[in-house]
Formats: sequence, C-alpha cells, structure tokens
Amino acid sequence: MTQGHLAGKTAIVTGAASGVGRAVAERLAGEGARVVVADVSDRGAEVAAAIGGVFVPGDCGRRADCKALVDAALARFGTVHVLVNNAGFQHVSPIEDFSEDVWERMQAVMLTAPFLLTRYCWPAMKQQQWGRIVNIASVHGLVASPNKAGYNAAKHGLIGLTRTTALEGGACGITVNAICPAYVRTPLVDRQIASQARTLGIPEAEVIGKVMLEPAAIKRLIEPSEVADFVAYLCSPAASVITGSALTMDMGWTAR
Repeated sequence: MTQGHLAGKTAIVTGAASGVGRAVAERLAGEGARVVVADVSDRGAEVAAAIGGVFVPGDCGRRADCKALVDAALARFGTVHVLVNNAGFQHVSPIEDFSEDVWERMQAVMLTAPFLLTRYCWPAMKQQQWGRIVNIASVHGLVASPNKAGYNAAKHGLIGLTRTTALEGGACGITVNAICPAYVRTPLVDRQIASQARTLGIPEAEVIGKVMLEPAAIKRLIEPSEVADFVAYLCSPAASVITGSALTMDMGWTAR
C-alpha cells in the first residue's frame, strides 16, 4: 500500500460500495489509510478486499447500525481519525406526492446518521486531539430545486451540522467540512435521470442538459474521483485551517 499523509490512520467511509463513496475509499487507501468500508450492499466486501480495507455491513438509517459501525472500527483499530459521511439516496417527487416514509428515510440516512456517527467518533478524535470529518453534502444544501423536498432538507441540515460541530471541534484538533458538488456521474444520478424524466414529462436524453446542467457554467457531470481528491485534500496537512466550510464544486451553479 502506498504510504501518504494518512499512513497509520483509520478512516470510515459510508456508502462506500459504489459511486463517490467507493472513489473516496480508494483514494484514502491510496494515502495509506486503513479504510472501514460501510454500506448496506454486500458489494462493499469487494471494495474492501480490493483496497486492503475492512467491510462492515449495515444500514446507516438505523441507529443501532451506526453505533455498531463505529464500535467495529474501534475494536479493530483502536481509534478513528477520519469520518466521511457519504451514504445517501435520491428521490424526486412533487411535495403533494412525497411519501412520509420516504421523507423519514431520507432524513435518517442523510442527516441523522451523520450526526450519530460524528457523535460516536467524537470521543476518540477528541482524545487523540486529531480528527477529520468530511460530510458529502450537495449544491442542493445551498440552493433549492423543485421536487426534491426531502433531499434539499437533509442536505441543508447537514451543512448546519457541519458548521456547529466545526465550532465545537476546533479546540480539539477536529476539523469538519462539507463538500457541495453538483451532479456527479454515479449510479444514483443515473437512476435520477429516469425519475426526473417521468416527473417532468420529458425524454431522458433531455434531463442532463435541460435540468441537471442548465444552471452550471461548465456543462459536464463531475467524476467521483474528483470528489475523492477533494476529500483527500481536506484530510491533508495543507487543509488544517479549513473547517466549518461548505465548499462548492458546482461548476459555477451558485455563481448566479
């Protein structure tokens, strides 16, 4: 394993079986981290095996599974240095059709889970006076879009959690930041294209150009590896004074 600025450190990455989470897990492992791959999908075992990490299956939407994840990392490695809250899912629906069950599920996975995992990792990070927490938010944590009530609410809340915990962690050597990307080329986005097409009544071929990329200055999807590079930077010595930030990589979306 290549030794980098995370050599000897332990990182938990949620939603790491595919997409952004997988890219982050691979990137942190490349910097020498011992990566705990967390996902509800058994595909996480393949990712962990490929990077020399450890797979902990579980559903971040359940409190008990969040606790079990951190407990497993602590039992195996004794501490946690890096937490990347990435697990999530997309759902597109007008507010009058938005299912209460879907709403509760989205908040549990994308807002409550980051709070719980941060809380469970906090004592170890505080004791060692070093921690890096990176929350994968979204441009939709900064601006709103129609038909995304649950997603927008969770991501806005995640940025609030980021800022508050950053203030509390500064004296303990813990930095907390949120990355706010526009649309990333992932299986989740592929599924959202079909969902948006049904909701808006337009062909799938038009969704990327007319919906996803219309507000952006740079007209392309972001690659998962680009998000992973940003996460690695925020965990590096070069970013030691960056905390409490909602950092955009939105191709100019919020410049308007």
